[in-house]
Amino acid sequence: MDFTPTEEQAAAQELAARIFGDLATHERLAAAGTGTDAELWKALCAAGLPGAVEEIGLLGLVLLAEEQGRTTAQVPFAASGVFGLLAVARHGTAEQRERLLPGLRDGTSVATGAFPPAGHVRADADGRLTGEVEWVPWLRDATHVLVPDQDAALRLVPTSEASVLPVELTAPWAAGRLVLDGARGERIGGQGACADVLAMARIVFAGLQAGVCAGSLARAVAYTSVREQFGRPLSTHQAVQLRAADAHMDTEAIRVTAYEAAWRHDEGLPAVEHALTAAWWASEAGKRVVHAGQHLHGGMGADLDHPVHRHFLWGRQLDAYLGCGTELLAELGDLIANGEHR
Repeated sequence: MDFTPTEEQAAAQELAARIFGDLATHERLAAAGTGTDAELWKALCAAGLPGAVEEIGLLGLVLLAEEQGRTTAQVPFAASGVFGLLAVARHGTAEQRERLLPGLRDGTSVATGAFPPAGHVRADADGRLTGEVEWVPWLRDATHVLVPDQDAALRLVPTSEASVLPVELTAPWAAGRLVLDGARGERIGGQGACADVLAMARIVFAGLQAGVCAGSLARAVAYTSVREQFGRPLSTHQAVQLRAADAHMDTEAIRVTAYEAAWRHDEGLPAVEHALTAAWWASEAGKRVVHAGQHLHGGMGADLDHPVHRHFLWGRQLDAYLGCGTELLAELGDLIANGEHR
């Protein structure tokens, strides 16, 4: 295994870090409320970062999602990258790639996914879809939504053919309730495409969680280094150091398992179990880290307007998205028990 980024991946990550760092500031995020930052999305698209995902692969997208999470930037970058660009690039036909990828590359089209599949949407013989999905992240921004039907076949649906009802989540992800009533969705990929996209999504959102945790911990370290108690900085107290050290180890565990799963997927190696492992760490360790980040801020951590609280909200939302820890562990256990090592 070699997680060293390629020259292209490192350059894209550096550019993403600069754009997210410059524009996803506390003041701008507060002004955005629960909506998406249109100016930031325009800047990312102008820099060519959505389109770069095809070249830098799943590991590259994980690196960019990590930078998004580090600043809790309110844009559909991770979602559109995995449910749009990578899903269509890997599983679309030549005609679908030619028709759909240009808009996803330049950001004029935005995709999200109604995952995980739960059998709420049914397709008839003509490919028309009926059913509801209670909440889909970034659905209010999307031009297309990737939907698994009752047979775990992937259908790409223009949101213009669906009803989208705004839903507010713990994290401000411009989510919506998806209502389908005879909407036509085109088939993307064949057997196994749904499982592959779900695995990729778990890996990417684990990378997002790694960034959220790293950002929370960085804020806690900065705060405890200047906040004094009994005449010395909080960071000099052993209890504070141990709590921060545990949070650092948890963050690194999320990061390395996400990197390993992404690298294996890019190399064409079995990665489903590794995706579940990364998602489990993102869920279980992620919530520990964001709780620690808030706790290390003391009374300031209880301030709902403090920047660290945003990391707490994202961390808790990611804990539940694509399966909580116990669900993921049960799924992983079933794979191992059944000998389905993938």
